Amino acid sequence: MIGSAPRATIPAMVVLRLALVGLALTVTGPLSVVPAEAESRMRCLTRDQQRTALSERRAVPLAAAQKAARARVPGEIVRARLCQEPERLIYQLTVLPRDGKVRLVIVDAKSGNVVNVR
Repeated sequence: MIGSAPRATIPAMVVLRLALVGLALTVTGPLSVVPAEAESRMRCLTRDQQRTALSERRAVPLAAAQKAARARVPGEIVRARLCQEPERLIYQLTVLPRDGKVRLVIVDAKSGNVVNVR
C-alpha cells in the first residue's frame, strides 16, 4: 500500500500523542475553575473552626442558614460550607432545585440572611 503507514507504527504514534498531552498537562498544572485572587480572598473553615465560630456566636447554626436558603431557592441542599471572606463569615449552600439547575446560595453567617443566589 503506497502512502499508508505500517500497522506497527500506528499504536506507537497514539502512545506518543498521549505522552505529549500528558507532558503538556504536567507542565501547565491543573486548570483551576476559581481565579487565584478569589482563592486568596476566601477560605472555608475546618470543623474545629466552625465549632468555635458557632460557640462564639459569630455564625448562626447551619439549620438557620438552610431554612433561609430553602425559602429563597426551594430544593435539596447537596453541600454546605462555612467560609471566611475578608470582611465576614458566609455559608455557601449548593442547592439542587426541581428544575435541575444547580444554584449557589450565599448566606451571611452572622445574620442568617441570603446575600446572593448564583
